[in-house]
Parts: sequence; structure tokens; C-alpha cells
Amino acid sequence: MKKLLTISLIAATAFAAEGYKVLTKIKIGGSGGWDYVAMDSANRRLYASHGTIVEVVDPDAGKVVGQITGLHGVHGIAIAADLNKGFITNGQSGSVTVFDLKTLAKTGEPAAGKNPDAVCYEPKTHRVFAMNHTGNDSTAIDAKTLEIVATFPLGPAPEFCAVDGAGKVYVNLEGSSEVLEIDAAKPGVTRRISLAPGEGPSGLAIDVKNKKLFSVCADSKTMAVIDIPSWKVIATPPIGAGPDAAGFDPGTGLSFSSNGDGTLTIVKAVNGKYDTVDTVTTVRGARTMTVDDKTHKVYLLAAEYGPTPEAKDGKKGRPPVLPDSFGVLVVGK
Repeated sequence: MKKLLTISLIAATAFAAEGYKVLTKIKIGGSGGWDYVAMDSANRRLYASHGTIVEVVDPDAGKVVGQITGLHGVHGIAIAADLNKGFITNGQSGSVTVFDLKTLAKTGEPAAGKNPDAVCYEPKTHRVFAMNHTGNDSTAIDAKTLEIVATFPLGPAPEFCAVDGAGKVYVNLEGSSEVLEIDAAKPGVTRRISLAPGEGPSGLAIDVKNKKLFSVCADSKTMAVIDIPSWKVIATPPIGAGPDAAGFDPGTGLSFSSNGDGTLTIVKAVNGKYDTVDTVTTVRGARTMTVDDKTHKVYLLAAEYGPTPEAKDGKKGRPPVLPDSFGVLVVGK
């Protein structure tokens, strides 16, 4: 009986709420939609996509400290701290804007493919990979010279990407519900895996130390956990509805899914098995996020919405974003 009680207490502790909650909101304001958000933990800067602008936020001071303007339908943002460069995908112009991390000045704009979405910097090869969502391929760019290395096929609708820091890039394929492994030096696809029963992947995060990938799947409302060495899906814990980003904090071992239904799902390994351990209430539409591995806070882009208009011609109306309500939700303990 005593042994059983001990086991029960351990299980209860493991599945106890992690203590995360919305701490504050950093106001940005303005108008326009948003997509990715990226954290530069070393330089203490948060980069938020915002229509034709990237808003540069000091997360510690809780305020906007700069802007990168004159962009063309911003999607993804990647940081190459070792080169003092940032990279922004422009979905409308099919290009990648390069900027100086210190001055925020634009220093180049190499071409990508059709509707580049996610972008990742691979530090071993010093290459940037733009994932061309409509083009179904990836453009590899030399981060030092900004010359195009190659454009190579991936498959239907590439989404988020992640890197292991040792020459491999991983990317979700939303259209075929797969994850691909890319050899950055080649560059080209070396492995692919079906996420079944996961469907409709968008966000992707990586645990480099334990060699795991976390792919959030909107259609199945699951997080597919992939063991990289065996290249198998080892768990599919449930998440909220409408996810669009994933994150992993190496300091806490927690994985996150930001969901459009106004929740943040937290997943962790419990007794060797990945399970959903907490759900944090955020706000409706807070679908993209990034993790600060220094403070262990999670940052989500969000705005406030007006009432949903009546359906017209059989089509459901979408609630309008209220003016000047855009900002960054800060989630932590």
C-alpha cells in the first residue's frame, strides 16, 4: 500500500500544472496581420512580423525599440548571431531581406522561390534556408556572401523548420503530413517520415540534446514527437485547436504548442513517455510563439478581435482585428 501511494504521488507530481500563466502584454499597436516571431536570447531582442514591418522589441524592458520597414509580406525571421545578421522572408516579392542585428539596416535582398515562408540559419555551413511554401521547394543562401547556393525540391507546402546545429535542417510538409531531413552541405533531402496519425503539420521545434522533433498538427490536434536517430514517431500527445507554432525550452525540457483557440499546450516526458501536462489560457488567435531559453518565458503574437459579422453567401464571417490592439503576450511563471 505504501509503495502504491508513493507511485501515485510521483505520478500526481509529474502531471501537476507547470505554473505557467500570462504575465503581461507588450503593446505594439498599429495595423496589419502577423506571422512568425523570433527570439535572439543572446542579444535580448524579440523580432515580430507585422505586415510589411518587423517590430524589434526589448522583451526585458517591455517596449518596441526599433523597426525594419519596407518589407513585402513578412513571414519568417532567422537570426545568425555569429555573423551579426538577420534574415526575413518576403512572401509577396519572393525574396529574403538581410539586416544588421546592431543597426537594423538592410544589407541585401537575395531572391528566393514562390511565397517563402519559414526561414532557418544553419550555423555549421553558414547557410540560410528559405522554405518556399507555394513553390514546394527550398532556396539555400550563403549567409556570408548572400549568393544563392541552390534551390531544391521538398514537397507540398513546406512550413516551419528547425536545425540541429550540426549540419541538418528539418522541415514540416503541411500538404503531405511529413517531416523531412535536409543535409545542409549537399543541400538536399536525405530522409522523410510520415507523421501519421498526425495530419496538417505547421509548427516544428527541436530538442538537440535528446534528439527529438516536435511537430504540431492542426488537423489531428496532436503533437507528433519524432525520435531522430530511429526516425520514428514515438508519441502523439493531444494539443489545442488551430496550432501554428511549436517551441522547446532546453532548460526545462518542456515543449509548447501555441493554438488559435486561445490556449498554449505544454508537453513533457513523464517516466519516459511524452504527455500533455498543462494547458495555459492565452487569447483567441495567439497561434505563433517563440521561447526565450534564458528566462524560460514564452512570447506569443496576439491582438483583440471585434464581433464576428453575419454569414454572407453561405460563408462564415471573420471577426475583425481591433485597431491598435496588436502586441506580444508574455507567458511565464
